[in-house]
Amino acid sequence: MPLENFSIIESTLREGEQFVGANFTTEQKIEIARLLDAFGVECIELTSPLASPQSFEDAKIIAGLGLKCKVLTHIRCRIEDAARAIDTGVDGVDIVIGTSSKLRQFSHGKSIDEIIDMALEVVSYVRSQGVEVRFSTEDSFRSEREDLFRVYEAVDSIGVNRVGIADTVGVAAPHQVYEIVSQLRARVKCDIEFHGHNDSGCAIANAYEALRAGATHVDTSVLGIGERNGITPLGGLIARLYATDPALVKKYNLPLLGKLDSTVARMVGVEIPFNNYITGITAFTHKAGIHAKAILNDPTTYEILNPHDFGLTRYVSIAHRLTGWNAIKNRAEQLGLLLDEEEIKEITAQIKALADQKPISLEDVDWILRSRANGRLFRPVQSQESA
Repeated sequence: MPLENFSIIESTLREGEQFVGANFTTEQKIEIARLLDAFGVECIELTSPLASPQSFEDAKIIAGLGLKCKVLTHIRCRIEDAARAIDTGVDGVDIVIGTSSKLRQFSHGKSIDEIIDMALEVVSYVRSQGVEVRFSTEDSFRSEREDLFRVYEAVDSIGVNRVGIADTVGVAAPHQVYEIVSQLRARVKCDIEFHGHNDSGCAIANAYEALRAGATHVDTSVLGIGERNGITPLGGLIARLYATDPALVKKYNLPLLGKLDSTVARMVGVEIPFNNYITGITAFTHKAGIHAKAILNDPTTYEILNPHDFGLTRYVSIAHRLTGWNAIKNRAEQLGLLLDEEEIKEITAQIKALADQKPISLEDVDWILRSRANGRLFRPVQSQESA
């Protein structure tokens, strides 16, 4: 299946609410929902309305906002849960039940045959109410594969919209995800959704392999927040798809990623990691001399993502011992200073020597450049952006 045919189910307001620092108010949920809708995700997923009275009220409010994206909610495989979810006015209901031996023994105590009977009953009920329905197995990658396929084929036979594969504990490797999704794709007619946790650092790669194998939907959250180490981060999935082909993500409002990340980070009391996909403070920062020279000549030499497509700029760091003369030359030009190549190389050596003695700043570099130029200017001062 072509990668172009995918949708994002953004679960910051469901999975993300399970993050230890997340205690979203109704107003915060509305703000997140509107931002995600403006970004262009196809669906947002909300905490089960059975979780608390306020969760029910919040689901009703968000379902009534008139968003362009579909509003979904997540429930246990129970008729009473489904009825309560439908009462909120959401567009779709996501049903889940554990199928691994561990969850069958220690969670709900049901056999695979009992799970199939429950699934058929609840899926049929939701369909009869005119609401979109997904049926997902929890802990899919520690479940017996034939058990999974029996369940999926049963619900597919009665017209479920999607089946979901969930790497609930982050145990799966990319090749395993590709294998199981591709096998499932050959067995069911409905759409396939992938939900991947990041406990072993494979969430983005696993989501990408799911899409390559024929999945149609991927669950994400802003900054990857969720239970334990969270799930596939929205920005990380966008970065992976952009690196494959920027056209894959042109349908999204990419410059909004920064606001989404900063908004959610503030709400849950964390800093955006320095190396965060796209929006981290060093994501487009270049330091080594050989990198700086190439970047100044052609940014694609060391950037697979174009920062300008995300409303961002690159920065070439020059105040350190690793700096190169091409970067110093570029800084002199930004400042409008008239210095020849030999002078630039001498200044670069001076900066390196100074940086060996102590930490230096951009202001130190600029002082050295201006002192050497001694008022020789060849054009007006440009923006301080390094490239």
